[in-house]
This record gives sequence, structure tokens and C-alpha cells, in this order.
Amino acid sequence: MWVITVYTEDSIKMFEFEDEIEAKQSIQKIKGRKILSHIVYYNDQFAEAIR
Repeated sequence: MWVITVYTEDSIKMFEFEDEIEAKQSIQKIKGRKILSHIVYYNDQFAEAIR
């Protein structure tokens, strides 16, 4: 999962995306200070493949 956190003067908003490409396209359109995070859960298939 990918999360964009947007900081404005009055609030903090978070947007979730399943796809990295969609998240990166969206972050370019969003104004303000923002952070793109990749969230990996312990039980995700990606984590299981690393073991």
C-alpha cells in the first residue's frame, strides 16, 4: 500500500493507493507539502517472499 500524507496550514490529509504508479501520478497533482510512504505489512506477500 502507498500513502500520501498532505500537510496544509489547517489540516493533515492522507490518501491510500494500492498501486505505486497511481500514487506517484497523484502526488504530482497535489499541492502543498506532501510525503509518499510505502507501507509493508508483516503478512503481505512481499514480506513472505523475502524469507
